[in-house]
Amino acid sequence: MLFLKIIAVAAGLAFLSFGYLIYFRERYDLINGFKADQKAGRKSERYAKGVGLAELMIGAVFLAVGIVLIIFA
Repeated sequence: MLFLKIIAVAAGLAFLSFGYLIYFRERYDLINGFKADQKAGRKSERYAKGVGLAELMIGAVFLAVGIVLIIFA
């Protein structure tokens, strides 16, 4: 169970940090192949913002689950 707690918190922090960097700091180079796809017109900045927001939300959920597991389990 300890292993599950560590993985949940670590994954939450990783997703949260990548989501923050992509969504707020506009580090779109963290998305694989985004710059090339943007130059070709296949993906836009709106797509990158959506990816960043999704990672931010997933990170918050994983972190919350990890903290709940630490407190109650």
